Amino acid sequence: MNNNNAQPTAQQNAAPTTVVSARDLTRTYRTGQSEVHALRGISLDVYPGEFVAVTGPSGSGKSTFMNIIGCMDRPSSGEYRLTGLLVSTLRPEQLATVRSRYLGFIFQNFNLLPRDSALANVMLPLVYQGLPERLQKVRATRALSIVGLADRMHHLPAQLSGGQQQRVAIARALVSQPSLLLADEPTGNLDSETSQEILTLLQTLNKQGITIIVVTHSAEVAEIARRRVAFKDGHIIRDEYTDIQQA
Repeated sequence: MNNNNAQPTAQQNAAPTTVVSARDLTRTYRTGQSEVHALRGISLDVYPGEFVAVTGPSGSGKSTFMNIIGCMDRPSSGEYRLTGLLVSTLRPEQLATVRSRYLGFIFQNFNLLPRDSALANVMLPLVYQGLPERLQKVRATRALSIVGLADRMHHLPAQLSGGQQQRVAIARALVSQPSLLLADEPTGNLDSETSQEILTLLQTLNKQGITIIVVTHSAEVAEIARRRVAFKDGHIIRDEYTDIQQA
């Protein structure tokens, strides 16, 4: 019998060979009598442990693609699987569950709660998941230690530098132990020295086996990725691996 209230679960057979599997994704927006074809048949596989930079000019479709793989939007057609789970047809409440369990997000503007400590900000995804408070604190403390902020966990965002705030945001993205880390212009609001620190941290996390997709206009950010995918006019026009070696 079909249970419409069932939670989405990954396939229980063999472990999925891809983290992201997109097939012929299209996305069309309608504004009045006009149609905007943001994606025009995108197919892409991302494998565990990859570090992928998605680049392209404004209007190329890269942000639309990120919204779909981040389960914040639906394709108009095509199929999207996340860790083997077909998510392109899930209902909104199921997509919210997938976002919470499988995805970690890093944004340009940090998106921290100003009245909460670094620790409380990092605990937030676990609060939504309903984990016991003791476990929330243990996992949030560990995540802050990973990003080098164990000694700042009780500070408010206003008491932290921009780079430290982004480290808190990265810890928050990691705390749920996601299958995929999605970063949208993660250094866009940082100076060059602090940007390099954040990029080095992302490289370190990737070397530890975390799968990362970063969407960026920045050539400097794209250069640290071992795979670069370029979008233009809703198409993938280039998909190449770099010579960067895993340490």
